[in-house]
Amino acid sequence: MKPFYFQQSSWKKIRSIIRWSPFVQVFKKNRYPWIQLAGHQGNFQAGDAGSVLKKLDKREQNCFKKVMEDILRPYVPEYRGDVEHMGEMYLQLQDLLCEFNSPCVMDIKMGVRTYLEEELSKARKNPSLRKDMYQKMIEVDPNAPTEEEHQQKAVTKPRYMQWRDEMSSSVNLAFRIEGVKKSDGASSKDFKKTKTRNKVKDTLISFIGDNTDMLTKYIQRLRAIRITQESSEFFKRHEVIGSSLLFVHDESGNASVWVIDFGKTESIPSNITIDHRSEWIEGNHEDGYLTGLDNLVSILEEIENEL
Repeated sequence: MKPFYFQQSSWKKIRSIIRWSPFVQVFKKNRYPWIQLAGHQGNFQAGDAGSVLKKLDKREQNCFKKVMEDILRPYVPEYRGDVEHMGEMYLQLQDLLCEFNSPCVMDIKMGVRTYLEEELSKARKNPSLRKDMYQKMIEVDPNAPTEEEHQQKAVTKPRYMQWRDEMSSSVNLAFRIEGVKKSDGASSKDFKKTKTRNKVKDTLISFIGDNTDMLTKYIQRLRAIRITQESSEFFKRHEVIGSSLLFVHDESGNASVWVIDFGKTESIPSNITIDHRSEWIEGNHEDGYLTGLDNLVSILEEIENEL
């Protein structure tokens, strides 16, 4: 198995650790840098031992309250109520990293799109040109904007959101890799153009290495999550957007996966039924979550067979 290395200087390694670790946690007298691979920096703070604080979002708070009563509960971080910290309200959640020693962590965002249908319709009703999104676009691909967009030096939010999903593996595989952090502290989230099945597979191999026992644990956990989601009342009644699967393992062989992030998960209209696998057509609220999980499990099984 070809090893995976991040070619970077010692300073760059230190800088990446700082970037991915907003604060230091303490659990069972062990101190470790907490890791955030995706989302807005500053959303998290240190909590009590075994807990982490995440800025309170009403939509996410509502989802956690529902999930704590659902069969999905074993596969999400435990919700431990709300706390006030430095004048702001936070969700107190189980720290998924506290039982691991120098963990390797990967964040995979699930689904064929990363925006709610209501976001798209609102942006179309009140279109505005976004220079910041144009800048993000040209930083990844200078040729992505149209000639008109280049002249305006701006794009609309719907245009940016759809382009962002199309250039990654979100549209064709219904999931995309957001970030990876290795046990030595080296980290990357340079996966915006990781689009094809083969490139995704190479990244997964790089993350897991040649440890077949760990790979088997990941596959078994994902299968359990899939079976549970297919029966979950919460999952049946929600458009699950922007949610991720968090993979964590360490050298001791400890490995697990959790469903995280419900900030864009919204209940669907009562007259609509979704299965999370049907093709998304605007208005049907399908998100492709289970399609992505099917593809992810299939790729990992392929790697397992090759090993």
